[in-house]
Amino acid sequence: MKLFLTSAGLPPETTEAFLGLLGKKPEETAVCIITTASFANHPEGDAPYVKADKQRLSELGFGTMVEIDLRKENENSLSGKLANLDVVFVEGGNTFYLMKYVRESGFDKAIKRFLDGGGIYLGVSAGSYVAGPDISPAGWSPDWDENKVGLKDLKGLGLVDFYISPHYIPEHEAIINKNKDKVSYPIYALTDTQAILINDRDVQFIGPGEFKKFHQG
Repeated sequence: MKLFLTSAGLPPETTEAFLGLLGKKPEETAVCIITTASFANHPEGDAPYVKADKQRLSELGFGTMVEIDLRKENENSLSGKLANLDVVFVEGGNTFYLMKYVRESGFDKAIKRFLDGGGIYLGVSAGSYVAGPDISPAGWSPDWDENKVGLKDLKGLGLVDFYISPHYIPEHEAIINKNKDKVSYPIYALTDTQAILINDRDVQFIGPGEFKKFHQG
């Protein structure tokens, strides 16, 4: 299983590591961008960070890029589309909104088949949140994500056995320490210039600065 979990996509500090995970040139790599999470706060599809990430992929030379909105898909349509791709780039936005459509579309099943076939999952913010065991920590602060869709089942995709808290700044430490005993798995906090690379059993922390890890107790 190959995953690249981030706060902010592909800044210069982490790009080289991601490109090394591909196994081929960007221009030979087909990428889809899952933009669903962004529509929670940008219903017109005009999220500036989505535009910036598309531009970044273009600058890096990725030749084939398609956009997928999970609200318009089902498990069969997703399986067909993902079969022709190398990388699934799951954008940021509202985590609870994203998880609602991850389930309703069947993406939770389709992505696991995609990964079993050698595909790469690149998570950005909410896209990294949903990769973990559950998404409840996304709502630990009023300044983080609001459960706008009233999601009851907060189980995540379970692609990894830890939780990523993105966009980490020192002020987040008190919030995480206050809530960390509510969950039974470690929490890795990533700044916007850090990432976690998973290549089967090999797990690497990528990027500058100290990597913050929080455990129970």
